[in-house]
Amino acid sequence: MAITDYLFGRRLATYEEGEQRAGVLAGIPMLGLDALGSAAYGPEAALTLLIPLGAAGLGYIGPISTLIIIILLIVYFSYRQTIAAYPHGGGSYTVARENLGTTAGLLAAAALMLDYVLVVAVGISAGVGALVSALPVLQPYTLGLCLAILALLTVVNLRGVRESGIAFVVPTYLFIATLLAVLAYGALKALAAGGHPAPVVAPAELPQAQMAGSRWIFMRAFASGCTAMTGVEAVSNGVTAFRVPTVPHARKTLTAIIMILAVMLAGIAYLCRAYNIGATEPGQSGYQSILSQLVAAVVGRGIFYYITIGSVLCVLALSANTGFADFPRLCRIVAQDGFMPRGFAHRGRRLVYSHGILVLAGLSAGLLIGFGGITDNLIPLFAVGAFLAFTLSQAGMVEHWRRAGGEHAGKSMAINATGAVCTAVTLVVVLVSKFAEGAWVVILLIPALIVLFTSVHHHYQFVARQLASSEPLDAQALQPPVVLLPIGSWNAITRKAMRFALGLSPDLYALHIAGDEHAMVALEDGWKTLVMEPTRAAGVPAPKLIVVYSPYRRLYLPLKDAVTELRSAHPERDIAVIIPQLIGTRWYHVLLHNQTGVLFEAYLRLSGFRRVIVINVPWYLVK
Repeated sequence: MAITDYLFGRRLATYEEGEQRAGVLAGIPMLGLDALGSAAYGPEAALTLLIPLGAAGLGYIGPISTLIIIILLIVYFSYRQTIAAYPHGGGSYTVARENLGTTAGLLAAAALMLDYVLVVAVGISAGVGALVSALPVLQPYTLGLCLAILALLTVVNLRGVRESGIAFVVPTYLFIATLLAVLAYGALKALAAGGHPAPVVAPAELPQAQMAGSRWIFMRAFASGCTAMTGVEAVSNGVTAFRVPTVPHARKTLTAIIMILAVMLAGIAYLCRAYNIGATEPGQSGYQSILSQLVAAVVGRGIFYYITIGSVLCVLALSANTGFADFPRLCRIVAQDGFMPRGFAHRGRRLVYSHGILVLAGLSAGLLIGFGGITDNLIPLFAVGAFLAFTLSQAGMVEHWRRAGGEHAGKSMAINATGAVCTAVTLVVVLVSKFAEGAWVVILLIPALIVLFTSVHHHYQFVARQLASSEPLDAQALQPPVVLLPIGSWNAITRKAMRFALGLSPDLYALHIAGDEHAMVALEDGWKTLVMEPTRAAGVPAPKLIVVYSPYRRLYLPLKDAVTELRSAHPERDIAVIIPQLIGTRWYHVLLHNQTGVLFEAYLRLSGFRRVIVINVPWYLVK
């Protein structure tokens, strides 16, 4: 078995696609990890901005979480309708493009692509942050751990959709069970103690207040907390990943994800207030995540603490899988519409869109390296793309129901309109509060991506215009091409190439570019015996030898001159350049033999000669 089969599994046939689809059980880990994992870094992102308020900052986390949960539920009902209306995948790009126009669709696609890259980077960095909280000795290795997890996720996703869902089932459900158990137990203890329970392990001491609360800091904290909503659109984007019937499976999966996330957000906000748990400075000595402090306060630092934090680490790191699940699918749809390179629409050996997976891994690695693997450094870039996509999708659905009409169209339109307004207002808040902290980068990148999409589309249109033809085949006055054969010396490769060339055309020119006078004289002396006499005996026109002396060992200019002269001498005929090429069968053969033939071919193809055809005649080494 090849090493690729061990790493990525056996190659799958197209007809096996149905076996790769998932149900609800596998759908939650496959498409819900980002949304569920954001329960860990969303509240923490909000509390981090409230650090300057000291203990008073905890008073904000309840209202902030309540607002986020309300918006989350509105978006949930909106996306339930999107799933039903677009059973073949109703992502923001598809909905916006079909209902609001191409520009709106590309805007949604650009926003989502950036969001998915950030989903991967933030998820992995948050997971490593949880690990560093539990084991501070690992803090110097933060970036290395991030890149190792990214590599693992890339390999798992290249193995296929079904495998990625199954691989994450155990850590996902362990995370859900342990965290909900901690929240439930902590809430019971808080209620029994009148809202002020005694922590088993005291959380980090809250700092002294350095400033008073204000609407501005509330807006900023709310904007950071909204990162807890990223990933909820993943199910509507990936409806086609579910087994038949796809819509009920997708809706049940979305319902489960949203309900679990809402309970987690509410529980974390309540217990942070009850146990006086605030954020600590990310990346600094003594840093502890909110969940690490919360679990330790409720159950102590025993075995259950490490099981829970371990599951949090796994889910946060694996939450990046949502990006891996949806980014390639989005790229495939955009590529099919001609706005991205067509390679993104091709499925790999395991029926996944490998180009998208590899590009996502590369972009995420660059982001992690650029920001040192620290979650808090990435948060300001986050949520802009997600809420822009939310807004465009909901606005597109309003137009969809207006066009479709029907008995329940008015109700459906009202639900989606409410979602559009809420997410648009939230987007404005996020943009205003996060602009100076890094959101401006996303604002610049989105138009740049749209320009890139448009340029790709214009290129494909340009190519289509050049290739379009309705003329029938012209089979009149056919002429063989004029053949040019570059040769270095007389050997078996030259002999094979010349025999092929003589069968192709009676007009054959052999070009020898001589940098050494002795080699030139040797070839000219043997030409009569080796070439002229055999062709005369066979009744075949003899090849014409062109010798160009190049004392400065230039190869490409003499070749170009020879091709130019032949094109001028034969303006109505094609010029076929036959390139003899030694093909190695071992990796080290490439190092031991020059690649003049490859370079000749590349040079001719890039020179833009019209009516010039390049043909390779290979000679394979036997070893």
